[in-house]
Amino acid sequence: MSGFLEVYELALLRFAHILAMVYWLGGEWAVFQTSYKVVDPALPVAERVRHLDTVFRIDVVSRIGIISLLPLGLHMGHLWGVQPYGGNFLVAVWLGWVAWVIVTLLAFRDKMRRKDTVFGKLEDWSRYLAIPAVIGTGITSLLGMGPFEAGDGQQWYSAKLIVFGLSLIVGLVLRYYLHEWPGIFARLAKGPDAAAEARLADLIRSARIVAVIYWITIGAAGFLGAVKPI
Repeated sequence: MSGFLEVYELALLRFAHILAMVYWLGGEWAVFQTSYKVVDPALPVAERVRHLDTVFRIDVVSRIGIISLLPLGLHMGHLWGVQPYGGNFLVAVWLGWVAWVIVTLLAFRDKMRRKDTVFGKLEDWSRYLAIPAVIGTGITSLLGMGPFEAGDGQQWYSAKLIVFGLSLIVGLVLRYYLHEWPGIFARLAKGPDAAAEARLADLIRSARIVAVIYWITIGAAGFLGAVKPI
């Protein structure tokens, strides 16, 4: 088994990376389409809430795909020679990923229960910490200050990190819109509420514009990783 992993380590990581990208991009598209049912005022509130639960169930898979890309990218980067830290560093990265996934799942559990708990806040803060770290190291590497190699033919890696960090920022904006939905539907469950419906319409209108930007950044990150143009 160890011999198999040694021979196919990079191929297996690449396969997992493709799956993570598929679940990320596909999940975001599914959320986008399901949202039409969530905001449809012609449907009963109970049915719209069921569609909202579907949005959350799809979204958690997409989120796990997102957070899986970082350790996969760092691990593959080491095998490609553009990320110089292996050994204990990669062990720590993967252990951190396990903790990140657990927090994401616990935040999802509490969201389905309509509870605002520490896990939801921790999940948000994980982005606040990851974004400057990813973008910052990508920029310093492109400037020749490390920590990653950025010579000829290696700059795509740091550029991809920057684009990935930007996509996380766009994702946070989308989270802002989603965070309000449970509260709005709690109001609608009490009876017709024109103000709540108007707020929901405004949120989804803005969210769909941001979603297009999200898909563009996801595609740009995938392009850099697949084509490696610089």
